[in-house]
Amino acid sequence: MTSLFVFSILAVTALVTSFISGILGMAGGMILMGVLLALVSVPLAMMLHGITQLAANGWRAWLWRAHIDKQIFLGYVAGALVALLAFALVQFVVSKPAAYIVLGLTPFVGLMLPESLHLNVERRGHSLVCGLVCTALQLAAGVSGPILDVFFVRSKMTRQQIVATKATTQSCGHLLKIVYFGGIVSTNTNVDPWLAASMIALAFGGTTLSRGVLDRINDKDFRNWTKWTVLTLGFFYLVNGLLALAG
Repeated sequence: MTSLFVFSILAVTALVTSFISGILGMAGGMILMGVLLALVSVPLAMMLHGITQLAANGWRAWLWRAHIDKQIFLGYVAGALVALLAFALVQFVVSKPAAYIVLGLTPFVGLMLPESLHLNVERRGHSLVCGLVCTALQLAAGVSGPILDVFFVRSKMTRQQIVATKATTQSCGHLLKIVYFGGIVSTNTNVDPWLAASMIALAFGGTTLSRGVLDRINDKDFRNWTKWTVLTLGFFYLVNGLLALAG
């Protein structure tokens, strides 16, 4: 049974991070995963993160459904299923320090990718590669938002299209994460149903509240806020992971 203290922290975190992700299309999941890794085991953290983020992203996708690019989503799903199959064959689960380090590195890897790669989710085949890479990161570190953003940053999509399409792809990734850690990998991932229900309800609430804020900001501020938020979080998790590995 989850203690009241842990229950309260996770419930509030679900609300706040869903609100953040509803505005930026990412970052909230990174914060939630960091909190979960600090409180529970890696497999349980993956399950709770997947359940909460599936609710938040699924609801966000529904709210902005008119802006979803279905062709990008289908390409992403194809790549995601390839990644799930590969992970299912090896049944790979990382340690907590490794999860923190991967979590911290992803924003910087995205920033340092050479311009010559020209990753753009609107180009032929790139959505499939996006699904493959991002789902692999989902199953290894729990989140893939910073790398996912690399595929969208050069697109000509509006902020509403970016948030909506990201939400659908992330919903797919979190669903596959739940399947992987809840059914494929043999680990102790018993989830408190009351905790899960509370986090789902609050994820819906945070996502709904964020819609008004997203409508008020412009595309330039949206991209700047996203970049600096994930870089700050990446630095924090990278340091935390290296300290855990050393000590």
